[in-house]
Amino acid sequence: MGKLAVQKYFAFMILIITVLMMIFTIVGLFGGDVFPGGNMARALLVYALPLLMAGNVILLVYWLILRRWHWAAMPFVTLLCCIPYSQTIYKFGSADESGDNRQAGLKIATYNVARFNGETTGFIAQDILAEMKKQKVDILCMQEYNDWSADKRNSESYKEYFPYMQYGLNDRNVIYSRFPIKKSAPIEFPASNNSAQWADIDVNGQLFRVFNVHLETAGAHHVMKHANDMEADGYNVQGNRLLEAVYGTYTIGMIKRAGQANILAQEIRNCEHPVILAGDCVDVPYSYVYNTLKGELTDGFKECGSGWMHTLRGKSPLRIDYIFHDKDYEGMTYYMKELSYSDHYPVFMKIALK
Repeated sequence: MGKLAVQKYFAFMILIITVLMMIFTIVGLFGGDVFPGGNMARALLVYALPLLMAGNVILLVYWLILRRWHWAAMPFVTLLCCIPYSQTIYKFGSADESGDNRQAGLKIATYNVARFNGETTGFIAQDILAEMKKQKVDILCMQEYNDWSADKRNSESYKEYFPYMQYGLNDRNVIYSRFPIKKSAPIEFPASNNSAQWADIDVNGQLFRVFNVHLETAGAHHVMKHANDMEADGYNVQGNRLLEAVYGTYTIGMIKRAGQANILAQEIRNCEHPVILAGDCVDVPYSYVYNTLKGELTDGFKECGSGWMHTLRGKSPLRIDYIFHDKDYEGMTYYMKELSYSDHYPVFMKIALK
């Protein structure tokens, strides 16, 4: 009797966990539909979705082994609901860059260059330029840009391949283009060192408005780096004060990014030209920032990407750099390159022209 009672108690606890896992996952899938301010717990569940999906897989296997089909239905249905989300971070297949040669189109790249890692000789800037030539990039959006090298401006060496360029606010962002830039403007974010910009680019008679964005950088990877640095300096990371400081920094960053996304979304709604949005959004798919910026645009990776998409180097397998485009245009290729010049990877996309 004692052993049977323990088994029943254990099964009951797993059932409770199954129900809670289902609830948290479903809430997380809709966590990006609400502004983080005042809904922080719901917004944070978006970041836990990969772990919640893994938990549901384990629970599904557990109930299937026990042949409890009715209980297995809960994680199974939950995982079915996660399919649209999973396609924002992984798609079956391998990266197909050969599509670049099949049809004429517009090649866009976005790259947070992290001020070229503080390298001042210009070698990194030249290596990046060489890669952009190799990938046949037409429009390049850079964030955390630094124009100065030891000998001359980096932009001077880019002119031969990219004859048109436009700085953003305080030269932190830049758009390089092989096609004429007809009009441009910076977009300032209140109480932030980050910003965005747009440029109207004439591509063989078709006018696109290209947004180059870099949102508030108090993201998960920055907060964890901050915590690791403090631990290395002798602070107790487990201490409540530090945890509160890290949590506060992160949540404030989330709220700031959400407000910045609202500003950009209004700019996009007011735009009369086809829109391409590229840059470092410092937020994950299905977050409020992602949903707000994407709006009626198309996520290039969901459309024509493949494999596992992550845009941060190191131990943070996060996708926070994006290229979205007007839904009236068709994406041809979407991929990233594992370059070592920054803490980000560059993202490339080719769009078919009408």
